[in-house]
Amino acid sequence: MEEGKVERRFRVKPKLKSKARNPKQTPESKYWSSFKTRQIPDLISVPSLTFSPTPPHSFAAAHSATLTLFSSQTLSPTATISSFSDAVSCASFRSDALLLAASDLSGLVQVFDAKSRTPLRRLRSHTRPVRFVHFPILDKLHLISAGDDALVKFWDVAEEASVAEFVGHKDYVRCGDSSPVNSDVFITGSYDHVVKLWDVRVRDSKSSVQINHGAPVEDAVFLPSGGMVATAGGNSVKLWDLIGGGRLLFSMESHNKTVTSLCVGRIGNDFGEESNQFRIMSVGLDGYLKVFDYGSFKVTHSMRFPAPLLSVGYSPDCSTRVIGTSNGVIYASKRKVKESEKEKEIESSSFWRVAPVERTEKSVLRPSHFRYFQRGQGEKPSAGDYLVMKPKKVKLAEHDKLLNKFEHAEALVSVLESKNPENVLAVMEELVARKKLLKCVSNLGVEKLELLMVFLHKYCTLPRYSSLLMGLTKKVLEMRADDIRASQALKSHVRNLKRSVEEEIRVQQSLQEIQGIISPLLKIAGR
Repeated sequence: MEEGKVERRFRVKPKLKSKARNPKQTPESKYWSSFKTRQIPDLISVPSLTFSPTPPHSFAAAHSATLTLFSSQTLSPTATISSFSDAVSCASFRSDALLLAASDLSGLVQVFDAKSRTPLRRLRSHTRPVRFVHFPILDKLHLISAGDDALVKFWDVAEEASVAEFVGHKDYVRCGDSSPVNSDVFITGSYDHVVKLWDVRVRDSKSSVQINHGAPVEDAVFLPSGGMVATAGGNSVKLWDLIGGGRLLFSMESHNKTVTSLCVGRIGNDFGEESNQFRIMSVGLDGYLKVFDYGSFKVTHSMRFPAPLLSVGYSPDCSTRVIGTSNGVIYASKRKVKESEKEKEIESSSFWRVAPVERTEKSVLRPSHFRYFQRGQGEKPSAGDYLVMKPKKVKLAEHDKLLNKFEHAEALVSVLESKNPENVLAVMEELVARKKLLKCVSNLGVEKLELLMVFLHKYCTLPRYSSLLMGLTKKVLEMRADDIRASQALKSHVRNLKRSVEEEIRVQQSLQEIQGIISPLLKIAGR
């Protein structure tokens, strides 16, 4: 008969859970990730996107010879303007959203009624394609335009006449922006690498401030304070201080290809501590969207798209973000609003509402209660508690440990290897107090003696160290003369030391001569 088989069971260790590849998201990354993206296809290259400044914040997209208006709520087209003879390059809403201006590559600027989309004005005086058109934020009467003829024009919309021309750029003018605090000030950026600050009140056509970006400028925007601007060109976004005369504050070079468009947007009110702070959004031909916090000078969020990006827009109510691509697709993103946020909005909008019930304060434990003596370490002390603090353990350096063990030579070698002159002087003074410094020097090997000679050559002529080190140098040369003669390396260190001392003597002599010249003059001046 076959013997019965004995079953053996072995314990199997449970499989460890694999760590997530993506790092933990920050609150701001979660905020930007809450935007759910939807594609608006079947367009041609989208070089310009602009939002209406008033609710419901519809946006206009320029593509081919057409300007299409979209609803920011449904992301569906609401109107199309096709009265252009060439490709539309730029569009801009007026601050009250009643007028919409658009330019095309034929050199024509048209002004439309934003509601009926009927053309009201046709401004033609550019001889080459117009690349930039903009309504000043604080001005409802004028319009700014610029183009490939390197001219910047300031228009009176009602009169259909150019009020002023600004000449100074040497190449195509591609972008610009108006100051959010002064209706007479605006900037323009050109392919001549220069961003110029213009003031309409200055009639001699000279720029007030000039900034060299270092690459052809693709976009330039004012920051909300009005004292700083951001410029995009090449693979960098740069921040400039206009109040400081155009001083460079920071250069962000996180894009791999040309940055094509910039946009300044505000983080929503429901974002906790970061609410009402502004961010710079940049897009480039590398397909990346970057969100930049210019308060801390760092990129807080990054997102990749499958096509080169040409334009970016962000709604004033912080709910919609749109990005235009070179292949004719608009990536429109709507932020998901939680139910709790909707309830807050309803409560804030309602006139009559019940006041919230006040929360009662947590009862304070007293010594008369038994739970008072069962509090854990996480309990916060009250004002009357006596705190017993555990002293923090002092971490000693290696040379301090050796000094505590009375290993003086090893302590000197250790501190010389650290190359910290203040620590070396402290150890030497301690050895002088213990009357062990000369003994340690006499017991040093040739290699360790080289360390000491290098230190003496470097620091013995400095005034704050010379009182101790000059005397020590003399003693070292006397005590270790035989070793110095036998070693070429030590001879070299001695020669270097001699040069340093001679140079210091020459400097001191020159200072004494200068003092001799100045002293009589000071005495005469004192009379």
